[in-house]
Amino acid sequence: MSIKTKTVPVGTDNFEIFKRIQPHEYLKRFLNQQVRPDGRLLNEFRKTMITKGAISTANASAMVRLGGTTVVCGIKAEVCEPRIAVPNEGYLVPNVELSPLCSPKFKPGAPSEKAQSVSEFINQLFLKSTIFPLESLCIEEGKAVWVLYADIVCLNYDGNILDASLLALTAALKDLKLPKAEVSQSMIVEADSSHFTEPIQLSRFPVSSTFCVFNQPDVILSDPNDAEESLTKETVTIVMDLDYELCRVYKNGGTTIDDEGLKQCIENAKKRTNEIKALI
Repeated sequence: MSIKTKTVPVGTDNFEIFKRIQPHEYLKRFLNQQVRPDGRLLNEFRKTMITKGAISTANASAMVRLGGTTVVCGIKAEVCEPRIAVPNEGYLVPNVELSPLCSPKFKPGAPSEKAQSVSEFINQLFLKSTIFPLESLCIEEGKAVWVLYADIVCLNYDGNILDASLLALTAALKDLKLPKAEVSQSMIVEADSSHFTEPIQLSRFPVSSTFCVFNQPDVILSDPNDAEESLTKETVTIVMDLDYELCRVYKNGGTTIDDEGLKQCIENAKKRTNEIKALI
């Protein structure tokens, strides 16, 4: 008498349950095979798309899709008084917004810690790395300058908001045109919205490349998505311009990455810079 056995197929539901109960072990099994759950190689960045002029009412705008992360940057120019210390320089004020609409992990109300840290990172990068010529925002020295409010809004969040936000802002600034303006004798700024200045030339075009570092196995993942970000304890961000000159190196958390790991990040950042150079 023969007994027939029935094979029970392993459904995707079982994998989803395992992923939720043991997310670290789930990711580890993929990394042991030198691949990632979304099918990418360890050093592979997600597909990137740049759409310029996404907001018709803004002075300049751009939308960036980085895999499942989508951000739109709108720049609005207003007139204000310059600082006494630098009477011929205007202002650039970046602000990143992460609302519950882009991901349930963000709550309504005050800006999240992540949004504030990304905004400050971008602000310090532009202040200290000579990227945007603030003197080009001067209308009349000591009297009036332009202030650029750069609102960077995340529409859908799937990790690596820093790279997407910086790329959207820089792409928007690259096409920025301001109305021709002058200060009248009565100290009123008169702007002609029918005539615009030439696009302001960036001193450098920064490209940000973010990596997350894992142990056991020891791997470095390029362009982490939301799931990978939530499991790592250490990230490294390399910012370089299109001439491969370093603008900034930023490391957050952990102490495990060594010199070889950092060199690997820089080499992958160069490849990423080439990809962005082809897009712009």
